[in-house]
Amino acid sequence: MGQWKKSGCVLCAQNCGLELEIENNRIIKVRGDRDNPRSKGYVCRKGMNIAYHQHHADRLTYPLKKTDKGFVQITWDQAIEEISQKLKSIIDQYGPRSYAYMGGGGQGCHFEAGFGVTLMRLLGSKYHYNALAQELTGQFWAHGRATGRQYKFTIPDEHNCEMLVAIGWNGMVSHQIPRAPIMLKEIARDPNKLLVVIDPRKSETAEIADIHLPIKPGTDALLTKAMISIVINEGWVDEEYIKNHVSGYEAIKGWFKDFDAKSAVEFCGLDYSQVRDLCKELRVRKSAYHPDLGVYMNRHSTLTSYLQIILFTITGNFCVKGGNVIPGMLMPISGHSDERDEKTWRTVETGYPALCGLFPPNVMPEEILSSKPDRLRAVMCCQSNPLRSFADTKAYEEAFSKLDLLVVCEIAMTETAKLAHYVLPSKSAYESWDGTFFPWTWPEIYFQMRRPIVDPVGEPLEISEIQTRIADRMGFIPEIPQVLYDAARENRLKFGMELMNYVKENPAAAKVLPFIIAKTLGKEMGSTNLASLWAMLMNAPGSFKKSAVRLGFNKGPLLGEELFKAIIDHPEGLWIGKSDEDNFSDLSTEDKRVNIFIPEMKDWLDELEVAKEREKLEFNKKFPFILSSGRHFPYNANTLMRDPQWNDGKRACTCIMNPLDAEELGLKDGDIVKVVTEAAEVEIELELTEATCRKYIMIPHGFGLEYQGKTTGVNANLLAKNTHRDPFAGTPYHRYIPCRVEKA
Repeated sequence: MGQWKKSGCVLCAQNCGLELEIENNRIIKVRGDRDNPRSKGYVCRKGMNIAYHQHHADRLTYPLKKTDKGFVQITWDQAIEEISQKLKSIIDQYGPRSYAYMGGGGQGCHFEAGFGVTLMRLLGSKYHYNALAQELTGQFWAHGRATGRQYKFTIPDEHNCEMLVAIGWNGMVSHQIPRAPIMLKEIARDPNKLLVVIDPRKSETAEIADIHLPIKPGTDALLTKAMISIVINEGWVDEEYIKNHVSGYEAIKGWFKDFDAKSAVEFCGLDYSQVRDLCKELRVRKSAYHPDLGVYMNRHSTLTSYLQIILFTITGNFCVKGGNVIPGMLMPISGHSDERDEKTWRTVETGYPALCGLFPPNVMPEEILSSKPDRLRAVMCCQSNPLRSFADTKAYEEAFSKLDLLVVCEIAMTETAKLAHYVLPSKSAYESWDGTFFPWTWPEIYFQMRRPIVDPVGEPLEISEIQTRIADRMGFIPEIPQVLYDAARENRLKFGMELMNYVKENPAAAKVLPFIIAKTLGKEMGSTNLASLWAMLMNAPGSFKKSAVRLGFNKGPLLGEELFKAIIDHPEGLWIGKSDEDNFSDLSTEDKRVNIFIPEMKDWLDELEVAKEREKLEFNKKFPFILSSGRHFPYNANTLMRDPQWNDGKRACTCIMNPLDAEELGLKDGDIVKVVTEAAEVEIELELTEATCRKYIMIPHGFGLEYQGKTTGVNANLLAKNTHRDPFAGTPYHRYIPCRVEKA
């Protein structure tokens, strides 16, 4: 009999609680953790198969260096020494813009981000790329203008809403809220609530919805503009709410007054009366909306996000119970950067600004292949696999092959790792202390710190430890006084006092504080990440401390230590704070009102007319189909499940198509077809389903992975062109790729 240990899933952002049976240092059984206060025992098929993520034949165990004869094993000392020397040489010769850090976006490795960003800044760079900027920066930017800070975005208050509108989100499969399938079914069954789904496909969520609007692909922005126009012209604006809580309404309402909403709705392929009725429901019901990648990775991504904020604000559903609310969190998932500030960095070749302090991965190939002298030349890539995770695999392959230095910190020999100059083995989510900041909730604030439940094989390190060693070897960490080492061994609170005194006397040390903590307290705790958690809690923002006290923790200088002990004592996770239910108090705008006037969007919005959209979306003889690349379903998990045995016997990687389209093309279920786009072509098995609308096909992500010399499934990112992206945020149009389908 093995021993059951508590942990959390790292295969999606929900991080559901797990109980894992460990025997002979292996996960042998998995079940949902009923003690987890957020997931309450729920776990999906992916989480039940987490052992395939932890245990597989391509795990990395020792540092590797690429030579003319392939990869060779080297020592950690050699790896750190050579990487440090090469980084210094590149920065000295080409300047700080030659270096980029790609990391901090993985589901199981958030704590390393603080160390990766600190090292990046010490090198003089501000180029931070990660998966968040592949999806959410347009949404966060729009929220930043509305709420005052880009990390103060909103989530649906699904527990208290009377209507939930899912836009480009298939929550029955791609969860994004706790216990999503259970919650969605509860809403659908409740006679006093409405579940509305806006999606071209009759997805699993649309199947149970009260209302399904099968929107024409690529017209989400047009529909939202039409709905705003209907609300304004029908007099369904919540005037009292706007008077008390909104700024900018008078400036924007004229943008929608004379718009032909009826023609727009009909062009979107929808019934006008049904959409009009929905607009009325937004005014009379407490309504929340949940957009997802169907919006974020589609045409007009940033504009659509902005319009959705307007729609739900003017109907009185923003920052209110039952609507969309700013969630509580221990630590923001992103930063805040204002592209209007001339100090904000922009990419050298493409001119994209940092949003949320992040740069879009889609532009990285161009930044590397640029002819400009300060192009990207060195990249540290941490638990990120751009050759399978980001758009345009061919562009990435070409670009990464031109780097002077590519360092990959990973648990597996990924497709990206195979191109690296150095591959450094990192501990997995189940071999280290770590946590994520994705599980957003309201009003309670949730956190779980996962702990080591299996021993690593070989010599992997926490990525934060790897980054600490590089910083140390490069001379960024000053000599640390013995008193700090002694205090770390003796008492955490004493250590904290000595650390404050040290920084007060040596202000420059504040820039390298994570590394100082790692070398002292981290050494004593046996985990850089765990020491980082303690430091984070001791120095938490005042807003979070108020939330913790509101829940029942004790106010005062020992609050951080109390929280730390509570987190360690609750491996199942726990509520660590409670937000003020007056959500407007969380606004960071100068007037503490929701701002819906963003002048930069005006020209883009003016272009959003039926005639112009018809011209842009007209039938394309060369590419008559639209590909939605990256379908979520139970048999894929980003690129985190490499061993294909987890899907043994399942029909996992197929291209789904409407049967009527297949009939016209002379195709049948199970045929091998060729899908051709501007970027590339692939061959894939065809699967027919009436759930998909005409001229609309879907291919899942997370396949085309190389495992033990064999590739399983199709790499959907081959078909996406990295230049096919949102003009403002740079997010890829994965959900709108013109293509054609032929029999192979």
